[in-house]
Amino acid sequence: MSIELKPETQEMIKHHVGTGIYTDADDVIIKALKLLTEWEAGYRQWEEEVRNKVEISAKQLDRGEGIDLDIVVARLQKKLRQPREKQ
Repeated sequence: MSIELKPETQEMIKHHVGTGIYTDADDVIIKALKLLTEWEAGYRQWEEEVRNKVEISAKQLDRGEGIDLDIVVARLQKKLRQPREKQ
């Protein structure tokens, strides 16, 4: 496969090869793609966890288990003021 890279990308690859950690451009790209694959998998997992938490929260709200927004805001404001008051 032959691909054309922008000059900035070529410079980045040259920089990484120049560190001595990577043997050649292919080595840099393989590592980058592995990291991207891991990151994407982690992101998908995070996304699923957030969806589950939102679903649980929505069910709690439907059951009337929520906290009034004014109470939440007051608690957050109090928490934010505490470190300043301790100084």
